[in-house]
Amino acid sequence: MSNKSIIQPIEPSDFLKESALSPVIDVRSPGEFAQGHVPGATNIPLFTDAERAMVGTLYVQMGREEAILKGLDFALPKTEWYIASLGKVLHQGRILLHCWRGGMRSAAMAELFSKAGYEVALLNGGYKAYRRFIREELARPARIIVVGGYTGSGKTELLKAIASMGEQVVDLEALACHKGSSFGALGQPAQPDNEQFENNLYARWSKLDPARIVWVEDESRMIGRITMPDPVVEHINNGMLIRVELDLPIRIERLVKEYAGYDRQLLSDAISRISERLGGTRTHDAMIALENKQFDVVAAIVLAYYDQAYLFSMNRRKSKSVYDIQISGRNMDVDAARIVDFVYKTLGNGTNLP
Repeated sequence: MSNKSIIQPIEPSDFLKESALSPVIDVRSPGEFAQGHVPGATNIPLFTDAERAMVGTLYVQMGREEAILKGLDFALPKTEWYIASLGKVLHQGRILLHCWRGGMRSAAMAELFSKAGYEVALLNGGYKAYRRFIREELARPARIIVVGGYTGSGKTELLKAIASMGEQVVDLEALACHKGSSFGALGQPAQPDNEQFENNLYARWSKLDPARIVWVEDESRMIGRITMPDPVVEHINNGMLIRVELDLPIRIERLVKEYAGYDRQLLSDAISRISERLGGTRTHDAMIALENKQFDVVAAIVLAYYDQAYLFSMNRRKSKSVYDIQISGRNMDVDAARIVDFVYKTLGNGTNLP
C-alpha cells in the first residue's frame, strides 16, 4: 500500500452521486448513526457514545486541548480496529467519509485511512451539510399526481399497479413502514426514526426523472409517528389529486380481508386509540362487534369516522385540481390503467402540470 496521502474534499451533491459506486463510511458515534445516516453507509465510529460524551464535556469544561488529548487516549489504541473494520467493507480503493460537521473526527479518520492506502473523499460540511442538501432537493418543483380517496379504496395497490406500468411512484407508506391509520402498524416492521425516513425518502426521490410525473398517495403530515418533511407535504397539498371512488361494501370487504386475520387484542388496541374521536357509542359498538367476530360491522363503524376525517382534510387542500374517478376495485391493473389513461389523455399528456 502507498503511504501517499490521498484526501479530496467533495460536495454533498457529488458525494451522493458517487455513493452508488463507492462505500460511505460514517465515523460518528453509534447513537448518532442510529438516529439517521446516509442509506447504505457503514458505521466505523471514532468514539463510542460514552467516549464522545466525555470528550464533549471536557471541551466545554476544560477547553479544546484537553478534549483533543482525551480523544487521542480513546482513539490511538483502536487504530488497528478502525483499519480492520474498513477492510471488511473494502480491501482497497476509494471511500466516501464523513462525521457530523466535517471537523476533527472525519479529518483524523481520513488521515488514518489515507495512510493505510485508501483514496478518501471527505464530505464538506459533514452529515449536517448532507441533511441540509436533501431538504433543499426535496423542495425542488416536481410534477406530482396524488392518488387519494376514502380508506379502503385500495390506493396502495393502485400505486403498485401504476408502478408496474413504468410510471414513477414514491410509496411513502412503505418508506414509513406504516399504512397511516390507527391500524397502520399491523403487519409492518418497526418505523424508522424521522430523520432516517427523510434520508430514505431522498434516496428514492433522487432517482426520479424531474421531467416526468411522480405518483404519490394522499397522506396527512403524520404517517404513524413519522412527520413528513414540509416540502413533501407542500408537494402533496399542491399536487393534482385523482380521487378514486369505490363502493362502500367493497371497501368494507377489502378492510376485512386485510385486517381480520390479526390478533383481536391488536385490533382492540387500534380501536381504543381512536376512541375519543369515534365517541363512546361507536367505540362500544365496535368492541362488541369485534368480540363477536363481526369484522364487517367493525369496518363499517371505523370507516364512518375515517370518511369524516378525509372530508375534513379535503377541505384544507390548497390545490383545486381534483378529479374523481370511479373504480371497480376488482381488478387493480384495469383500474390503474384507466387512471393513467385519464391523466395522460384527458389532461393533455400531463403537459399542463407544473
